[in-house]
Amino acid sequence: MFSIDSRSRVAIYEQLVQNIIGLIARGVLQPDDQLPSVRSLARDLGINPNTVQKAYQELEAKGMIYQAAGRGSFIAPGESLTDSIVQQKLKEARPPILSAKKAGVPRERILALVDEIYEKE
Repeated sequence: MFSIDSRSRVAIYEQLVQNIIGLIARGVLQPDDQLPSVRSLARDLGINPNTVQKAYQELEAKGMIYQAAGRGSFIAPGESLTDSIVQQKLKEARPPILSAKKAGVPRERILALVDEIYEKE
Protein backbone atom coordinates (compact mmCIF):
# COMPACT_ATOMS: atom_id res chain seq x y z
CA MET A 1 0.00 0.00 0.00
CA PHE A 2 2.81 2.41 0.89
CA SER A 3 6.01 2.79 -1.09
CA ILE A 4 9.21 4.58 -0.18
CA ASP A 5 12.06 5.39 -2.58
CA SER A 6 15.25 5.48 -0.54
CA ARG A 7 17.10 7.08 -3.48
CA SER A 8 14.68 10.00 -3.74
CA ARG A 9 15.69 13.48 -2.69
CA VAL A 10 12.30 13.80 -0.99
CA ALA A 11 12.49 13.06 2.73
CA ILE A 12 11.07 9.68 3.71
CA TYR A 13 8.46 11.19 6.04
CA GLU A 14 7.31 13.49 3.22
CA GLN A 15 7.04 10.53 0.84
CA LEU A 16 4.86 8.81 3.41
CA VAL A 17 2.69 11.92 3.77
CA GLN A 18 2.30 12.09 -0.02
CA ASN A 19 1.44 8.37 -0.16
CA ILE A 20 -1.35 8.76 2.39
CA ILE A 21 -2.71 11.94 0.78
CA GLY A 22 -2.77 10.14 -2.57
CA LEU A 23 -4.65 7.18 -1.10
CA ILE A 24 -7.21 9.54 0.44
CA ALA A 25 -7.60 11.46 -2.83
CA ARG A 26 -8.18 8.24 -4.78
CA GLY A 27 -10.70 7.01 -2.22
CA VAL A 28 -8.61 4.03 -1.15
CA LEU A 29 -8.55 5.37 2.40
CA GLN A 30 -11.97 6.46 3.64
CA PRO A 31 -12.96 8.60 6.65
CA ASP A 32 -12.45 6.74 9.94
CA ASP A 33 -10.25 4.05 8.32
CA GLN A 34 -7.48 3.08 10.70
CA LEU A 35 -3.88 3.61 9.62
CA PRO A 36 -1.22 1.05 10.53
CA SER A 37 0.43 1.58 13.89
CA VAL A 38 3.66 3.55 13.88
CA ARG A 39 5.68 0.50 14.86
CA SER A 40 4.13 -1.88 12.35
CA LEU A 41 4.42 0.56 9.44
CA ALA A 42 8.03 1.36 10.35
CA ARG A 43 8.81 -2.36 10.50
CA ASP A 44 7.06 -3.06 7.16
CA LEU A 45 8.88 -0.22 5.39
CA GLY A 46 12.21 -0.77 7.15
CA ILE A 47 12.35 2.78 8.47
CA ASN A 48 12.68 4.43 11.87
CA PRO A 49 9.43 4.69 13.89
CA ASN A 50 10.22 8.38 14.51
CA THR A 51 9.95 8.95 10.74
CA VAL A 52 6.45 7.44 10.65
CA GLN A 53 5.49 9.44 13.75
CA LYS A 54 6.67 12.65 12.08
CA ALA A 55 4.55 11.89 8.98
CA TYR A 56 1.50 11.16 11.14
CA GLN A 57 2.03 14.39 13.09
CA GLU A 58 2.18 16.40 9.86
CA LEU A 59 -1.00 14.75 8.58
CA GLU A 60 -2.72 15.47 11.88
CA ALA A 61 -1.61 19.12 11.73
CA LYS A 62 -3.17 19.33 8.25
CA GLY A 63 -6.41 17.88 9.60
CA MET A 64 -6.19 14.75 7.47
CA ILE A 65 -5.93 12.25 10.30
CA TYR A 66 -6.79 12.14 13.97
CA GLN A 67 -5.40 10.22 16.93
CA ALA A 68 -7.59 8.19 19.25
CA ALA A 69 -5.83 7.62 22.57
CA GLY A 70 -4.86 3.99 22.91
CA ARG A 71 -6.47 3.05 19.59
CA GLY A 72 -4.24 4.57 16.91
CA SER A 73 -4.49 6.93 13.97
CA PHE A 74 -7.52 7.28 11.69
CA ILE A 75 -8.45 9.16 8.52
CA ALA A 76 -10.33 12.33 9.44
CA PRO A 77 -14.06 12.31 8.76
CA GLY A 78 -15.66 14.54 6.19
CA GLU A 79 -16.44 14.16 2.53
CA SER A 80 -14.86 17.52 1.79
CA LEU A 81 -11.43 16.14 2.74
CA THR A 82 -11.02 14.46 -0.66
CA ASP A 83 -12.22 17.60 -2.45
CA SER A 84 -9.76 19.67 -0.42
CA ILE A 85 -6.87 17.40 -1.43
CA VAL A 86 -7.88 17.52 -5.09
CA GLN A 87 -8.13 21.33 -4.99
CA GLN A 88 -4.68 21.54 -3.39
CA LYS A 89 -3.15 19.34 -6.09
CA LEU A 90 -4.81 21.36 -8.85
CA LYS A 91 -3.42 24.57 -7.36
CA GLU A 92 0.07 23.04 -7.43
CA ALA A 93 -0.32 22.47 -11.18
CA ARG A 94 -1.15 26.13 -11.85
CA PRO A 95 2.39 27.66 -11.88
CA PRO A 96 3.89 25.28 -14.48
CA ILE A 97 0.82 25.61 -16.68
CA LEU A 98 1.01 29.42 -16.55
CA SER A 99 4.73 29.25 -17.24
CA ALA A 100 4.11 27.13 -20.34
CA LYS A 101 1.38 29.55 -21.46
CA LYS A 102 3.73 32.54 -21.06
CA ALA A 103 6.38 30.65 -23.06
CA GLY A 104 3.91 30.40 -25.94
CA VAL A 105 2.97 26.74 -25.65
CA PRO A 106 -0.44 26.33 -27.31
CA ARG A 107 -3.39 25.34 -25.10
CA GLU A 108 -3.96 22.19 -27.13
CA ARG A 109 -0.38 21.04 -26.51
CA ILE A 110 -0.75 21.55 -22.75
CA LEU A 111 -4.05 19.65 -22.73
CA ALA A 112 -2.51 16.85 -24.80
CA LEU A 113 0.32 16.54 -22.28
CA VAL A 114 -2.16 16.44 -19.39
CA ASP A 115 -4.11 13.71 -21.19
CA GLU A 116 -0.92 11.76 -21.84
CA ILE A 117 0.20 11.96 -18.22
CA TYR A 118 -3.27 11.09 -16.96
CA GLU A 119 -3.51 8.02 -19.20
CA LYS A 120 -0.02 6.69 -18.43
CA GLU A 121 -0.24 6.91 -14.65
